[in-house]
Formats: sequence, C-alpha cells, structure tokens
Amino acid sequence: MKTTLLKLIFCMLVPLALIPLASASAQATVSPAEARAIAKEAYIYGYPMVDGYRVQYTYFEDRQHPEFKGPRNQVHSTARVYTPADTAIVGPNSDTPYSTLGMDLRTEPLVLTVPKIEPDRYFSIQLIDAYTFNFDYIGSRTTGNDGGSFLVAGPNWTGETPQGIKKVCRSDTYLALAAYRTQLFNPSDIDNVKTVQAGYKVQPLSAFLGQAAPKPAPAIEYIKPLTPEAQKTSAEFFNVLNFILQFCPTDPSETELMARFAQIGIGAGKHLDTAKLSPEIKTAIEQGMADAWAEFAEFKKTKFDTEQVTFGDVFGTRQFLQNNYLYRFAAGAIGLYGNSKEEAMYPYYGIDSDEQPLTGSKQYTLRFAPGELPPVNAFWSVTMYESPRSQLYANPIDRYLINSSMLPQLKRDPDGGLTIVIQNESPGKEREANWLPAPKGPFVMAMRLYWPKDDAVNGKWIAPSLESVK
Repeated sequence: MKTTLLKLIFCMLVPLALIPLASASAQATVSPAEARAIAKEAYIYGYPMVDGYRVQYTYFEDRQHPEFKGPRNQVHSTARVYTPADTAIVGPNSDTPYSTLGMDLRTEPLVLTVPKIEPDRYFSIQLIDAYTFNFDYIGSRTTGNDGGSFLVAGPNWTGETPQGIKKVCRSDTYLALAAYRTQLFNPSDIDNVKTVQAGYKVQPLSAFLGQAAPKPAPAIEYIKPLTPEAQKTSAEFFNVLNFILQFCPTDPSETELMARFAQIGIGAGKHLDTAKLSPEIKTAIEQGMADAWAEFAEFKKTKFDTEQVTFGDVFGTRQFLQNNYLYRFAAGAIGLYGNSKEEAMYPYYGIDSDEQPLTGSKQYTLRFAPGELPPVNAFWSVTMYESPRSQLYANPIDRYLINSSMLPQLKRDPDGGLTIVIQNESPGKEREANWLPAPKGPFVMAMRLYWPKDDAVNGKWIAPSLESVK
C-alpha cells in the first residue's frame, strides 16, 4: 500500500518536476524506413522548440555566455537596440529595445505589472510558450497604455482571478517566455525608454497578494543545448527535445503523434541512446533530419520566397496554426519568436522582382509611391540581414535598418514618394540618407509593420517589390 501511494504521488508531480530520463531502443520495433519517416516528422515538429531552448538557456542559464540576461522569473532589460553582436536569436529586431522574462510557472503564476506609458509610445509583451506559440499579448494594441497588473498562469493553475488583476493569460507549458518591446523614437530618446523599462515588474502571485509562498517546485537540472550547427545533424537533438517535452503537457490533438514519436525514443522522459542504435537506424534517423531540412528548403524557395506563404501565416497561437508543424518549423528557422500578424507583420524579401536571389554584388531600390507608406498604428521598418545566418549586417555607418522614425532625415522623390537604396557601397552623398547598406554576398530583408492597420492585415495594402537596378 505504501509503495502504491508513493507511485501515485510521483505521478501527480510529473508535470511539476524533472522526469528521470528513460532508455529506449529504436531498432527493436521499427524498420530503418519507418525510423527515417518518424525522425523527419519529429524534427519538423521539434526544431523551433529546441532552438528556442538554446536561446533561453543562453539568456537565463549560461552565466558565462556574453548574452546572458539573468535568472528566470525576473525582468531583464537591455537599454539599446540589437546590433550585429547579438547573435543568439535569428532575425532579431533592431527597432525596439528589449526586456526579457524567462518564466517558470510550475510553482505558481506570475504577475506582470507595467507602468502607465505615454499614449504615442508603442509597447508590447509577447507571451510565448515552449512550443513557440504566441499564447497572448499585453501592450498598446491589446490592453492599452494605462498600466496595470496581468497574471500569467501555467497548465496546473485552477485559481480565480484575484482582485487587482486586469487579465489572466494562460500558458499551455510550464516554461514560457515574455518578450517586451518598447518603442525608441530616436537615439536621444533612450533615457525615456530606460524609465519605461524600469517600471516593468514581475512577482509571484503569492507576493502580489501578500501571502505566504507555496512550496517551490524542484530545481531543474537544465541540460546544455546543442550548437546551431549540431542541431541540424546530431541525433542528440531528440534528447534535447525530450527534455523540453517534460514541461509541455501533451495537447489532446497530439496524443497519436506522441505515440508515433515514442517508437524511436522521443517523448517526455525518454532517452534516445544514440550509442546503442544499430548503424542502419542511426543513419536512418540522421537521414530523416536531412529530409526535414530538404523539405524546408523547398518550402522556402517555392512558397516563402515567392510570398505564397508569409510571416503572417507562420506565427500565432496553436488555434491559428492548427498544428501546421512545417509552418512552425519555417518560423523558427527564419525568424524565431516572431509576432502574430495582428501585432506585427513582416513582408519578407528573399528575391527581387525578377525572382533572383539577393546579393550585394547588385544594386536595388525599394520605392513607396506617394501615400503608400506601410499603414501602421505604431511604426514600420526595413531591416537588412546577412544570409544564410539571418543576422544583422555590420557596416561602416552602423545602419541596420531604415524606419519611420527616420522619415524627417530621408529624402523624398520629386512626386513625394520614398525610395530606399540597397547596395554594398555608398550611393554617394546625395543619396546616402536613403541608403541601407548590404553585405557583399547574399542577403535577405524583412519589413516590419508594428500594430498594422486593417489595410495591411486584410491584404488591401501590398508591400512594394524590390527592384534590381539594371
């Protein structure tokens, strides 16, 4: 009876504690062909989760890393925009100084308090679960600039909304991320941004209510993530995924999926012992990973670069994406932690109007006709990224983007339109104000529309093409 009771208590605590890894032997139950197909499916499913874990481990666990922010359950603000030195995340925004909060929701909910912010300054707090779904927002668009306290709860919380809480946000996973963006109007505005950031507070629900804290959940022994390069080829990728899944209660829509993954040792608490795999199964699993990247490459070339599928299609809630794992994979590979389209839209430039890849060996123009600047409630920008790294490009004038805050310094066309010049070398003093420097080799660009107006969301406004100068 005592043994049975102890087992029951352990099972009840499974979502709250780190589950011991169990061994699994893939080759005993599946053929190489089956292992390859399952590995491909599981890799597409898990890539954004594993890469997101790498980023959050860097930010909140690896104290020796130059991009370490600080412990979880504390807000950490960076009072500057991102530069080429910030490489932990792919496709970073360089418009808004960030604050970050790594959330551990196992013990109790957290209360996020924001100050009152002037009406014309955009801010947002993007709430992202361990699956990389955007499960909710706090900010100018959703909750306004009047300030207040907001509760973020994990899957196990069943309490009622406390007094003083404006909104309850529910995460489907026990580990989650809050990404704060605070608009910077110009370089001289940075002290005002620092004041706003200083007003971002977080505290456990018990502290907010002035009550005794509950018994804390067991400490997590975080495993070291793989490098971005190793994530693409090493079968150990699946053991990182197994670790993450311990904090992700299985969604009912994925029960059969998890049963299929379990055939090769993938699942919460499982361990894929790569050293004991037969050569055939190990090769099959690695081939499945390569198959996933091949499918992504084809998707990017035929769907994403041609804008048949846009960033607005690949970021959002679980309900919005409807378990489209290829879309979620693409989102993680091209722009991890991007916003849902209601919060921000990202017209993407991977090819020019002649459907040719972008390279700094050519010259390009991006022209907005009169009255056709991006329709936004907040602001817009066009950002340059080196390819295939999707990182900001270090250039002699330290200009990584052109945005709407720079409009007073930009030169208008004779008809009132606006032309941005994209090339590697300076176009000359007369046109340098509108110059977005490009690397000598391949590059991509992302336009950003923060808090887009309806014309952008519903497709009435279309981003202009990137024209190659003949």
